Amino acid sequence: MPELPEVETIVRSLVPKLKGLQIRSFHILYPPLFREKSPGFIANLRGKKICGVRRRGKMILIDCEGDMSLLVHLKMTGIFLFSSADEPVDKHTHFIISFEYGKRELRFRDVRKFGFVSCIRTAEASSVDELKSLGPEPLEIGLAPFQRLFQGRKARLKSLLLNQKFLAGIGNIYADEILFQARLHPLTPASRMRQAELKRMHEAMKDVLGRAIACQGSTIRDYRNAVGQEGNFQSFHQVYGREGLACTICGRGIRRIRLGGRSTFYCPGCQKEEKTAR
Repeated sequence: MPELPEVETIVRSLVPKLKGLQIRSFHILYPPLFREKSPGFIANLRGKKICGVRRRGKMILIDCEGDMSLLVHLKMTGIFLFSSADEPVDKHTHFIISFEYGKRELRFRDVRKFGFVSCIRTAEASSVDELKSLGPEPLEIGLAPFQRLFQGRKARLKSLLLNQKFLAGIGNIYADEILFQARLHPLTPASRMRQAELKRMHEAMKDVLGRAIACQGSTIRDYRNAVGQEGNFQSFHQVYGREGLACTICGRGIRRIRLGGRSTFYCPGCQKEEKTAR
């Protein structure tokens, strides 16, 4: 699933291409893709100009004139492609927006069909079901508020980082990379964290996500940006997907465990699990 760096990369690649364009028409090729709150509301997008594109957590908002926005969740395999209208439309393309004065289209492609689109009022975006429960943005939260998030928490660090109500946008890849850089074991209970360790994790979070965005994200399978380019942060992964390979810091073999039904990668040398209570 595209995580914060991938979604941010897509947004940044869409902004200069979409901002100011006027929507001529749209074509829904897979109706279940849409979670429209008011039947027919999306028809009002015709003739509207796109004012901007932004990210909230792992979701994309395309803001248009008339207090209207398209809310898009890419889920597992969804991608946006800004394509020529002359290019063939493949079977995995489920939604197309065409524009006035040009032969370019915005196509939403999703092999697994888990993604969704919803047309909402821009002014009400923060209160819609998909967004209202999201936690703070990892790249925006300061150290003190970050440390307060962990007060009274008993869950394991990896589980908390994956919880979108706790922090918005971090997924399996970056949770593992953040915890490795912070030298924290993924199974460590939040209740055992010292302020200095939380500071280290806060710094690691900002650094890992920032570097991943600079590399345009990680392409493991399907992810591409809006012009079809792959990310290359996967070349810099320290633990994710590296089971059995030597840690670049201590030389120990990277291990994989299952946590909440998902693979978690860590270094047993750099991320020691503390058995005794504090």
